Amino acid sequence: MTTATRGSVGSAHTRVEGRDKVTGAARYAGEIPFAELAHGWLVLSTVARGRIRALDTEPVLAMPGVLSVLHHHNAPRVDTDYAGLMGMAPDPSIALFQNDRVAHLGWPVALVVAETSEQAREAAESLVVHYDQEPHDVAFSAERQTEAYALDGHMPGVVEKGDLEAELAASAVVLDAEYTTPEEHHNPMEPHAATARWEGGRLEVVDSNQGTIWVAGELANLFSLDPASVRVRSEHVGGGFGSKGVRAHQVGAVMAATVLQRPVRVVMTRRQMFSLAGYRSPTAQRVRLGADADGRLRALDHRSLNLTSAVHEFVEPSAAAGRSMYAADAHHTASRIVRLDVPTPTWMRAPGEAPGSFALESALDELAERCGLDPIELRIRNEPEVGPVSGLPFGSRNLIACFREGARRFGWADRDSRPGVRRDGRWLLGTGTAAASFPAGAMPSTAAVTAEADGTFTVRINAADIGTGARTALTLVAADALEVATDRVRVRIGDSDLGPAMIAGGSMGTRSWAWAVTAAADELRRSLAPGADIPPEGITVRSDTTEAIGALAQKERHSFGAQFAEVAVDPATGEVRVRRMLGIFAAGRIVNPLTARNQFVGGMTWGISMALHEEAVRDRASGGLYGADLAGYHVAAHADVPHIEADWVDDPDPDDPVGIKGIGEIGIVGAAAAVANAVWHATGVRHRNLPIRPDRVLMAGGDA
Repeated sequence: MTTATRGSVGSAHTRVEGRDKVTGAARYAGEIPFAELAHGWLVLSTVARGRIRALDTEPVLAMPGVLSVLHHHNAPRVDTDYAGLMGMAPDPSIALFQNDRVAHLGWPVALVVAETSEQAREAAESLVVHYDQEPHDVAFSAERQTEAYALDGHMPGVVEKGDLEAELAASAVVLDAEYTTPEEHHNPMEPHAATARWEGGRLEVVDSNQGTIWVAGELANLFSLDPASVRVRSEHVGGGFGSKGVRAHQVGAVMAATVLQRPVRVVMTRRQMFSLAGYRSPTAQRVRLGADADGRLRALDHRSLNLTSAVHEFVEPSAAAGRSMYAADAHHTASRIVRLDVPTPTWMRAPGEAPGSFALESALDELAERCGLDPIELRIRNEPEVGPVSGLPFGSRNLIACFREGARRFGWADRDSRPGVRRDGRWLLGTGTAAASFPAGAMPSTAAVTAEADGTFTVRINAADIGTGARTALTLVAADALEVATDRVRVRIGDSDLGPAMIAGGSMGTRSWAWAVTAAADELRRSLAPGADIPPEGITVRSDTTEAIGALAQKERHSFGAQFAEVAVDPATGEVRVRRMLGIFAAGRIVNPLTARNQFVGGMTWGISMALHEEAVRDRASGGLYGADLAGYHVAAHADVPHIEADWVDDPDPDDPVGIKGIGEIGIVGAAAAVANAVWHATGVRHRNLPIRPDRVLMAGGDA
């Protein structure tokens, strides 16, 4: 179901930079040439906990092309006593070489800088580091609850409403189940890369990131610089997924450029990214649901545990996934962390919602079975009129419309609810469904729109296009606001000098940027007299949405969706194949159907990968990962991806002046649960631990 539209917004449009990307004209951070460029190579610790006793730097400094070896004895000092993004203190792992401590395997202990990348790598691999090793602990499990504590992240750690134990006791049907998800990694196609140089008293960093203003601010704080003296550029980004914030490579490049007074580039290797670029923590989750005989929820209790590093707190708020989803008289959710000798986790596509929805939506499916209800009907019976915990009205909530449209298109009415009864030769067939939700927020941003003398318009906004098509979406938004064709609009992004704007994160980027662009373009259009001459320098209007966003009515705003999956399971080998998937979403105003569908399908593909393939396993003896590369870390390949359909229903919010909701993350939410629920329907066996590997399918009897 697509909406009839007028103008550019809502019509399919190929990427405005697409030709540049396929011809190589679009250059990424590691490809841009600089005169006198030197290359840095990070040296990472080979122990998981301890101290650096000594570094044998003299032989390395004598190697061909080597310019410097930075370490804790000679590196520039940095300041970490500040509040960074969302008021959080910086992760000490980015404060490179400040002391002799080693907090985890793969901790940066030195940076070797040489004339060429090859020389830097050879020298870095030759550097001998002596350690005083200490016992380490990397063992994560649900049994570590006694050491855990609740933590507020980008949402409260603990939220409670009603008398949980009383409602559970009064429930006719009670489900109490535990679910686990493994450590997962987001390794974008483009590695993390940064080049730093000093030019005219300003620090310039060419980087691959999700927000240049974020990186510029963090570097200014770390190096005690005037924010106006730091410029970060990031025009093209080959994927981010939450990982491309401030990392060791940018800090190392700035340190080396400061010491050598020449440009220095640092690029992470694929293996280094498994230690330094963040990841999704494993989770151990417990869900308790209490319901009347008719399936109406009386109690919803969701508790989640994740790990964090010994030096920095980060929570994966998996338990928060249900706070906006289902009505219940008692609603208790808590996300807790335990500290271990591991790298610090970070935001990864749909942080909290992706693993949390697996547990919650699997539990809803189990409850539906026990109540003798269709899984969709159970969700309809627990549809809230207002926010289940907040009590706030919804801006728009079209989850049931997603389920009804999805059920119609998927053929859900023909489903035999009994598990293990459908076959296709040796394959057992099953279908499953799950709900999806992700917050739809907006953050203050600034933009400038210029009417040029040649009749074109230039939009300047510090947005980040991390592969989502944001540059194209903003072109369409600006064209409609200016009431001109898209070929008269040029969009400039990815430069901290363009001013403050929201980062590409939290599914808030396009909504925040479009608001600022629309405000500036509307004012410019109204101020231009028909036929008026435009001076050579053009006419520019600037906008700042801080006041407008602050004045938005307090409501719960979310994107919603319904996921459907059909799987085939070979009981002899344990092989699971997803045959088809359908996702129907309610995600506000869809700016560009072409790139939007790509976003939905990409998220759903990642959900297949999450359900069946992805699992980073940590070696307790070394503290490191087995197979820390894309050969050892399994992801869904082309052969694993079936026919996937994604579409949307009308989802207007009459009080929202923009109408756009985020779509970058909701595609993965609920997808793994839909697959897992389909596997149960095929086999009659519940899988509460991801991924659903063949050996787990072959486990004899009982739940897996």
